[in-house]
Amino acid sequence: MNIISVKNLSKEFTFPVKNTKYSWLKNLFYPEIRKVVAVSGISFDVKRGERIAFIGPNGAGKSTTIKMLSGILFPSGGDVDILGLNPSKDRKKLAYRIGTVFGQRSQLLPNLPLTDSLEFYGVMYDMTNEQIKIRIKELVEIFGLESFMDQPVRKLSLGQRMRAEVAVSLIHKPEIIFLDEPTIGLDVVAKKSLRDLLLKINKEENTTIFLTSHDVGDIESLCDRTIIINHGTLIKDLPTEDLTKTFFSEKYIDIIPIHKFKDFPVLTHGIEYLTKEPNKITIRVDINKISVKDSLKELLDIFDIEDIDVYYSDLETVIRNIYERDSTSI
Repeated sequence: MNIISVKNLSKEFTFPVKNTKYSWLKNLFYPEIRKVVAVSGISFDVKRGERIAFIGPNGAGKSTTIKMLSGILFPSGGDVDILGLNPSKDRKKLAYRIGTVFGQRSQLLPNLPLTDSLEFYGVMYDMTNEQIKIRIKELVEIFGLESFMDQPVRKLSLGQRMRAEVAVSLIHKPEIIFLDEPTIGLDVVAKKSLRDLLLKINKEENTTIFLTSHDVGDIESLCDRTIIINHGTLIKDLPTEDLTKTFFSEKYIDIIPIHKFKDFPVLTHGIEYLTKEPNKITIRVDINKISVKDSLKELLDIFDIEDIDVYYSDLETVIRNIYERDSTSI
C-alpha cells in the first residue's frame, strides 16, 4: 500500500533582481522578475514501512521536496498524496500523522528540561495526560534519555540533542518521519547510535522513514531504497544494495604513521596510493577487487600505523559518477 504518492511535483521560486539599466525608481516599481526551478516534475511512490534515502548534491531540491511533502511549502505544480491527505489543503490533519526532524533547526525548548519539550508536544498533538506519560516512558527507554531528561536542552551534547529531536518528533506515534540531515555534525559513535534507534523504531512501530543526508553511512546503514535527484530532476530510483554495489565501489583509507613515512612499497592489485606525504598517506581501495578487511591487513603488515580512517568518497562524487556512467551508456 502506498502512503506517499508524488506525481509530476514541481516548485518554482520567483524573486526581483536589480537591473543596472533601470533607475532606482523603475527597479522599485517595475522590478525584473527572475524564476528559479527548484523541483521539476518528479514522481515516486512509497509503501508503508519503507526506509527511503532521498539524496542529491547541494541545491538538488531535497529539502524543498520534503517541505512540500510535509505541507510547509505549496507546490507550483503536480499532485502529492500523503496518507490520503493533500499537504497543501490538509496540513493540520497531516501534522498529526507525520513527524519531522531538520538537523540544523531545533524544535526543542532550549532553556527548559527535555521533559518539558516532550510534554509540550504531547499536549500540542491533543494527547491526554495518561497517553503523554506512557509515550514519554516508551521513548525514554527506546532512546536512552533517562540520564539527561531533567537537563536544560541547551546543555545537552549534539548527540544527545539529536536523539531528543527524534524522540520529540515521535511523541504522537507518527506513521511517517521525515528526516533532513539528522546526523550532521555528529561523531562516529553518535551517528551509529542514532541510526540504530531509527532502525528500531522502523522495526517495532513500522514507522516509514524518509531521509535526506550527505552521509553515505546513513544511506547504507538505514535505507533499503534510494532515490537520487539533481537539479530538481529524479535521476535514479533503486534498491540501496544495488546502489552500493554499482556506485560505491571505492573506499578510501587515511593512514597516520607512528614515525614519518620513508618509503612507499608497491601495493596489491586493487589498492593504490592517492597521496604520499611523510605524515599521511591516502589509499584508494577498489572493493570489487579486494575487500577492505584484506586491504587493512596488508597495510598493517607494511606500515607502523598510529591512526587509520576508512571512508567512502563524498556523495557529490558518487552522483557525478552516476551521470558519467549514464551519459556513456546513451
